[in-house]
Amino acid sequence: MRPLTDRDSEQWWERTAAGEFVVQRCDSCGTLRFPARAYCHRCRTRGWRWWPVAPAGHVESWIVSHQPFLPGATEPYVVVMVRLTDAAECVMYGNWRGARQPVAGEPVRACLTTVGEGVTLVDWAPADDGGGTG
Repeated sequence: MRPLTDRDSEQWWERTAAGEFVVQRCDSCGTLRFPARAYCHRCRTRGWRWWPVAPAGHVESWIVSHQPFLPGATEPYVVVMVRLTDAAECVMYGNWRGARQPVAGEPVRACLTTVGEGVTLVDWAPADDGGGTG
């Protein structure tokens, strides 16, 4: 199943598939934002550009899902909510790639996981597991 893209998210999915880790940056006030949107939530202007940020953050929260929503999904699986280190107002969700349960506040790193042609997901693993994106 491919993610559904819209006017605001299509370029983000393309950049993620190309191995980039970016958020939007408002041209007017400099606010970093995710998910992608046409207008800045702070100053209401339309100008923005993609801005590279470190593929790192801290675990805010997580859930353990016992419901397999996709064919072939194993259960249970963990989905984490991560607050980005370089963009404190931005949170991203992704699958947990750690061998143990996440811990609130722990540092994590993004793992870009290609799941199909042109589709790359942002998953998360404990920062101390080594490695990087990819």
